Amino acid sequence: MFEKLFLLVKNNAGEAVLNNPAIPEKYREAVLNDASSSIIEVLKSQMESGKLRDLVKYFQFTGIFNNPLIASAVNKFANKLNNFYGIESREAMEISNKLIPPVMQELIKQSKSEQNKELALSAIISKLNGNIGDISLLLKQMKLA
Repeated sequence: MFEKLFLLVKNNAGEAVLNNPAIPEKYREAVLNDASSSIIEVLKSQMESGKLRDLVKYFQFTGIFNNPLIASAVNKFANKLNNFYGIESREAMEISNKLIPPVMQELIKQSKSEQNKELALSAIISKLNGNIGDISLLLKQMKLA
């Protein structure tokens, strides 16, 4: 799942990261890893803080661009760009806003695809909680509620 997310980030990173002169070429791979980890950290935090229902809703409704999860991931990634790569705050936010929302929207689409079992919602949540138990029944109940 984490490798698939990294590929989603990389496939959406053109203008924001790969072709951006503000990000030195030697750091681009690390920046992509930080973008992926920012998304993972936000999703995991949502789950750990007891907001699993909100997480499920996020994946159910595509087109939610003003979602707090997206804003949180954008801010987390922008902070990493600023703190670890010395990119000025305003530019870090621009880069983050160009990359994170499209990746998260693609993640939603991929989670609904029958062809991509690794990014199915149950697989994502299972990986985020460390593969502890089968949560598919819980997810089905939450989707019905």
